Amino acid sequence: MGISSTLHDGGIRVVTMDFPPVNALPAAGWFGVAETLDEASKDRNTHVVVLRAEGRGFNAGVDIKEMQTTSGFDALIEANRGCYAAFKAVYECATPVVAAVQGFCLGGGMGLVGNADTIVACDDAFFGLPEVDRGALGAATHLSRMVPPHLMRTLYFTGRTITAQQLHHHGSVLEVVSREELDDAAMQVAGEIASKDPRVIRAAKEAINGIDPVDVNRSYRFEQGFTMELNLSGVADGHRDEFAGTSKADRNDEAGNH
Repeated sequence: MGISSTLHDGGIRVVTMDFPPVNALPAAGWFGVAETLDEASKDRNTHVVVLRAEGRGFNAGVDIKEMQTTSGFDALIEANRGCYAAFKAVYECATPVVAAVQGFCLGGGMGLVGNADTIVACDDAFFGLPEVDRGALGAATHLSRMVPPHLMRTLYFTGRTITAQQLHHHGSVLEVVSREELDDAAMQVAGEIASKDPRVIRAAKEAINGIDPVDVNRSYRFEQGFTMELNLSGVADGHRDEFAGTSKADRNDEAGNH
């Protein structure tokens, strides 16, 4: 359970997230992703990173129950900062990042894959941002890198999901395979990248980031400001309580026990 990192032959580093039961990451988990990717970025023996997850789904976003059972705004602030750090670490990793996605990829998971360089997904994978149903905003920045603008807006406002096959049609998912083939498919494309001169690939990653039309770090931070507004106004708590099965009284009791 947690974050693991293993360097394979040829300079392929595999980073695995494992937070049962649904890979909803606590704040520490997001910071763990960031630290692991930052370490990989500095390691000259790492030529490419494969970001994957154990379990039935790639990522279910933030651990909302952690937020709702922690008094004050500390858990929310840490989750926001952790997500920002993790997404930034994927984007700014000095080597390309290949995301291998199975099952659900929701909320914060979209921030990870949207900032990755290549996405390989299995045929049961689906992607979405249920943020508006949780009283929060964020990761439209990353969804907009995967689908055209009007589709992004529709998915965001409705909370609908989109399949790996549909994203393959839009060109944002490279390949759709069976679950049994997912890891091999991700390692295959990672191997192709790792076989190149790593000095050239690192320069290419920096160059491509430099010509991006949107500063993804600043754009996502702007979105997070509206999440804080919704929290300060009290709107978000009710939505999160409904999802987590908690109440304000429960949270007050929990705070009183600490």
